[in-house]
Amino acid sequence: MKNRTIEEILGDARRIAISGHIRPDGDCAGSGMALYHYLRDNRLAETVDIYLGELPKSFEFLEGIEEIRHQLPSSRKPYDLFFCLDCADKKRLEFSAPLFEEAKRRCCIDHHISQGVFTEEAYVDQEASSTAELVYRLLDPEKISKRAAEALYLGIIHDTGVFQYPCTAPSTHRMAAVLLEKGVDAANIIQKTYYEKTDKQNRILGKMLVESRLLLNGRMIVAGLSKEEMAAFDVRPSDLNGIVSQLRLTEGVEVAVFYYEFREGGYKVSLRSGDTVDVNLVASAFGGGGHQRAAGLESSRNLEEILRKLEKEVCRQIGEKAK
Repeated sequence: MKNRTIEEILGDARRIAISGHIRPDGDCAGSGMALYHYLRDNRLAETVDIYLGELPKSFEFLEGIEEIRHQLPSSRKPYDLFFCLDCADKKRLEFSAPLFEEAKRRCCIDHHISQGVFTEEAYVDQEASSTAELVYRLLDPEKISKRAAEALYLGIIHDTGVFQYPCTAPSTHRMAAVLLEKGVDAANIIQKTYYEKTDKQNRILGKMLVESRLLLNGRMIVAGLSKEEMAAFDVRPSDLNGIVSQLRLTEGVEVAVFYYEFREGGYKVSLRSGDTVDVNLVASAFGGGGHQRAAGLESSRNLEEILRKLEKEVCRQIGEKAK
């Protein structure tokens, strides 16, 4: 599907819905808003609606963010085509899942290693830096507006770690250059959405650094938060972005694990690795997934059981013995 265009995917579809995974990050929000703007800017459909969960406050610079729908309409009819972006499993669509089921056609655009194709059409390339890059490939660069370019740039920088992750290819930089020529203020977007933290975020990061545990002779680091701790610090999941990546920077660490309790007895776990461990394989043992160097999972197991199994799965790859 690499040589196809967005017009070919649309076909005769006139009513379009766009959505992405639960707790949207930079790539999910950026790729979704970019596709939303491109379809509307170029009048490629009669109706284009985007459905996403709450976005981080730092993403408020995105033009049209107030047009995102955060709940289902009270009355509706099926969309002709539903785009599922940056989402490897329809269960992760959360509130927009009914629209996915009702749509006449569905198309998944993603760069994650999926459990299997779950839509009639799919553009999945795990070698791509981001879903934003895949969306860009489908578009005519000449017809990308500045607001769509800003959204694409957001997606790229967040899923490449500002061009430092192994998924960053020469083609990623070339694409970014085209977006910069549209007038994107790269320095501001990078500073405001990737590096800048609130006082609350700094305090919770400090707590995690102080309370982190080193395992496997210093090759694995673990930190996390209970529901009670999140309430005490008044933090939401969007306030926790970047913690796992900072933990991974600890000298000697191959794998960083950061978890938080998002419901009673339910944990979301983020994994980051260096050059040795494939954390996608680690996460897949729990039904999760992602990339070789960045992956995630959700589990309702006992926390200590989750951590023991994670340690065991990492041991399989680095040859250490779990204690």
